[in-house]
Amino acid sequence: MGLNHEPNKLDDELCFAIYTAQKVYNKFYVNSLKEYHLTYPQYITLLALWENDEPMMIKELGKKLDLDNGTLTPLLRRMEKGDWIVRKHSQTDARKVYICLSRKAKIKKCEIKRKMKSCFSQVDMTVEEYQHDVELIKNIAKNIKKGTQA
Repeated sequence: MGLNHEPNKLDDELCFAIYTAQKVYNKFYVNSLKEYHLTYPQYITLLALWENDEPMMIKELGKKLDLDNGTLTPLLRRMEKGDWIVRKHSQTDARKVYICLSRKAKIKKCEIKRKMKSCFSQVDMTVEEYQHDVELIKNIAKNIKKGTQA
């Protein structure tokens, strides 16, 4: 069963609502992370590495972040220059490259998380509303992916 939707007014379109929310969210993250000179993609990369708590292969990291190599490689290069990550080649297979948190990333973890918590505390939303919206957006993405895979 598919959605029987005929585009009508811009303000009634899900795509426009998501686009508008994404712009606002990006601005929120730019302002929240500027003192660390981190972009949003760099921040979520750190989140993935902090969550995993051990080195990750580039392919594994790309899958977790839903980023292809063409996007991930320059992102990691900039993070390495900013001393957020370290690349390490496997001792048994030089083709395998692991991404590790730098000392700076480990030290700044709590500070950055506190900063983001403080920024989010200014958002007029309960934890339950936030969690509900996260699940709603995940469900939208899942349904669109499912519907476009032919």
